[in-house]
Amino acid sequence: MSDLDLKEPVARQAQPDAAGAPVAPVSPVDAEALGVGKSFGETPIFSDVSFRLARGEAVALVGANGTGKSTLLRCLMGLIPVTSGSVRLLRQDVAAARTAELRALRARIGLVSQRHNLVPRLSVLSNVVQGLLGRHPGPRHWSHVVAPGASRDAAMAALRKVGLEEFALRRADRLSGGQSQRVAIARAIVGGPELLFADEPCASLDPAAGEDVMELFFRLVRDEAVTVVFTSHNIDHALKYGDRVLGLAHGRLQLDATAASLAASDLRGLYD
Repeated sequence: MSDLDLKEPVARQAQPDAAGAPVAPVSPVDAEALGVGKSFGETPIFSDVSFRLARGEAVALVGANGTGKSTLLRCLMGLIPVTSGSVRLLRQDVAAARTAELRALRARIGLVSQRHNLVPRLSVLSNVVQGLLGRHPGPRHWSHVVAPGASRDAAMAALRKVGLEEFALRRADRLSGGQSQRVAIARAIVGGPELLFADEPCASLDPAAGEDVMELFFRLVRDEAVTVVFTSHNIDHALKYGDRVLGLAHGRLQLDATAASLAASDLRGLYD
């Protein structure tokens, strides 16, 4: 990929083409990886990974176990440093961001993981309120009991979106797996993120609950035009819910194509 190919497009109003027909504006780039590599000690995980995510795009990241999908996701979020290359999120260089800048950047990002990571002894509502800690750090957002009214209202609205409003005061450890993941989604969206990362969001669920969670998750993010990157072992999910599919194999990005142009057989080779 050339330097010219990686230049960030600028959002602009639609302009007519030579025939007078309007041309759609270029979407802003919400995330960009440029030659990203990651090693742990002397062990390389992947290298020279480059791609860009346009506003509102859903991108599936697929590959066999051990290829580094979750590691790449953590690099993109700035949770771990890259070994080489650079990452830009929401037009900001992650590595160059100072602590306060990185905290502000992460407040604009949501994460849904396969482990749910709810606080078992706290209420469902308190767990969702904690999704606002990035924007409002401090003890008032550890529990719904002491949270500001606006924060409680936002958390209840998020629970309403995932169909769990009536469970607001139930302890998190009394939920089913599917309900727990819905709460995790509510926590991720409560702050109105511009960019969402989902790491195997239904891997711990049975197939029926997993399908329900994926349908709900992508209905919500598409309603809000949120940019999404999700990892998945499920080829059907990658093709159904992703606009684009990125495939990691043998330490490289081996595939970057629109989901509409792919069949399941095109992805199976990534798992050899």
